[in-house]
Amino acid sequence: MLAYIIRRLAYALPILLGVNLLTFALFFMVNTPDQMARVQLGDKHVSEEAIEQWKAQRGYDKPLFINTAENSEGLLTDTIFFEKSARLFVFDFGKSDEGRVIGADISERMWPSLAVALPTFIIGISVNIVFALFVVMFRASAFDTAAMVLCVVLLSISGVFYILGGQYFFAKLWHLVPISGYLAGTDAIRFLILPVIIGVVAGIGGGTRLYRTLFLEEANKDYVRTARAKGVSETTVLFRHILPNGLIPILTSVVVVIPSLFMGSLLIESFFGIPGLGSYTLDAIQAQDFAIVRSMVFLGSVLYILGLILTDISYTLVDPRVRLS
Repeated sequence: MLAYIIRRLAYALPILLGVNLLTFALFFMVNTPDQMARVQLGDKHVSEEAIEQWKAQRGYDKPLFINTAENSEGLLTDTIFFEKSARLFVFDFGKSDEGRVIGADISERMWPSLAVALPTFIIGISVNIVFALFVVMFRASAFDTAAMVLCVVLLSISGVFYILGGQYFFAKLWHLVPISGYLAGTDAIRFLILPVIIGVVAGIGGGTRLYRTLFLEEANKDYVRTARAKGVSETTVLFRHILPNGLIPILTSVVVVIPSLFMGSLLIESFFGIPGLGSYTLDAIQAQDFAIVRSMVFLGSVLYILGLILTDISYTLVDPRVRLS
């Protein structure tokens, strides 16, 4: 398994390089260093000298990919792409275009993101599994049909609608929770209740449909029919046979999501004023701060690749027939 993990990590290097290259190209196709300087300086009539000084201070005064003014050694290394991207591979995120240390910002903002994402993830999976089990228990009935119609309706509603509706009814109209904001420590709980509830409700439709399909697939297998033929009750069949075996694909599908919890949610954090990594990324995009954007995209790619590796490893833990080679 160790050799497999090392090989997968080696495969990840060209993937990360490609993602970094694509992010760089797309960003600078939309923005030039001069435009970035004007946005950061906040003055439409800023002088050319101020723009050149801003670019020189932040390393944007060099060519993007190829520096024809340098010799063979500096042809590729003395460029914006190399200087901004190479150190990412040792997780040196540097400073933002505003001068803030990105690594320190990530360390500070990851906790509010986890405070929202982790309970949403755990409660959401639990609710979806329980609801899917009840649907499977009453499969091919009116309850099954009504549940699937409800899931389709929930899937069809935009996440923004859940957020705005929750803020209006629970915060503005009934004054049960704050409409937005965040405090450290235990005071954060009252600010997290509504975002977590909305995150769970928004995921019920898709999660229940997926888990119902997995449980129904198990319910039609031979070992389940054999258990029923022996007179085992439907509840026992459901919870002792279908549930444990149905959790295998569920486990492997959710493991890949675990590292991405670190990144937070763009919509929820922005609407509720939670100072997490999701709102951090969105603010950087609006401010055209390339240093933060490239760092967050790179970090997200690393976490996703780690999630895929963890998924492969989890297969071997829950199914002894699987071997990594």
